[in-house]
Amino acid sequence: MALDPAIKEGALVGYEDQPVHSEPGALPPEVQAPLAPFKGREPDAPKWFQDAIANEPERTFVTSKGSKIELLTWGEIGKPGLLLVHGNSAHADWWSFIAPFLATEYRVASMSLAGMGASDWRETYAFQDFAEDAEACAQAAGLYEGGRKPVYIGHSFGGSQVFYAAVKHPERMHAAILVDVGFGGPPPDSPEGKRMLEEQRQRIANIPTGDRAQRVYPTIGAALDRFRFMPPQAAGNLFVADFIARRSLKRAPLEDGSGEGWSWRFDPNMWNKLDRSAMMAMTTDGPPPVSTPLAHIYGERSVVMSRRSGGESSPLPEDIIEIAIPDSAHHIMVDQPLALVAALRSMLAVWPA
Repeated sequence: MALDPAIKEGALVGYEDQPVHSEPGALPPEVQAPLAPFKGREPDAPKWFQDAIANEPERTFVTSKGSKIELLTWGEIGKPGLLLVHGNSAHADWWSFIAPFLATEYRVASMSLAGMGASDWRETYAFQDFAEDAEACAQAAGLYEGGRKPVYIGHSFGGSQVFYAAVKHPERMHAAILVDVGFGGPPPDSPEGKRMLEEQRQRIANIPTGDRAQRVYPTIGAALDRFRFMPPQAAGNLFVADFIARRSLKRAPLEDGSGEGWSWRFDPNMWNKLDRSAMMAMTTDGPPPVSTPLAHIYGERSVVMSRRSGGESSPLPEDIIEIAIPDSAHHIMVDQPLALVAALRSMLAVWPA
């Protein structure tokens, strides 16, 4: 299976959307800065996409564990519920052009994980806390009002959160669909994990830390020039990349005090604050027992899947249902959004039996 240019060039790709520093020229231009050629202008978008994003969600906040969690909803309360969970450093609007296609048949909710989107930042982040946040959102959105428990759908890092919840809290969901999930790499205390941690220390020089502020860009165009995907890949549809990039930004004071600029909305220290111990304990001895029906949709060109085919272990059950999306890398909703809609619609119509 052919991989993306970033992989062909031998670039550092990271795990589960973890921020990775790459020097200028280390990645092909269409990977390093896919929106730079537009100089702040929105790319042309097809009618189906314009119609989808015109179907604006109701935007609210839910309080969970003392934090405000951003919640977007579509469709009528009383229909079967779907909860959509995004990847790391992303936000609820990554689903805003997918959800309207599902909302004719379902009550659909999309949440921004704590530390991302418009949700509050925390001192620490943990899998068990994300699971409680998801339950709070499902309850607040009325996802249980359709006569059955909701189906959770999670992409990438969000898919690992969905998997954790499916194992630990099967009573909360009807089924779970994972979208291109790789579970964050080898255990940190393994030889491979220690090697990767050392590499990571050497390549985060430009990523903000507690004593180094997140960068503020003077214009939205300058910020969009810096947008790229993790793991690195070219954007299959630039109008999708532009949509999610613009909604990844917030106004922030310029460092020189001369006014406001633009900064990324996610907590730049999120990865360093993440407590993975609950997930590691659950998967240390191999795939955990799971009673929740599980399915996995993945991109045929995904680096996540290439690692698994190369022998990397996975906690997913061996008999899990899997569907490949052709001509797609890791970020399927960017590369093949309508194919993802079709796969989700078809699966939800007949599965689980």
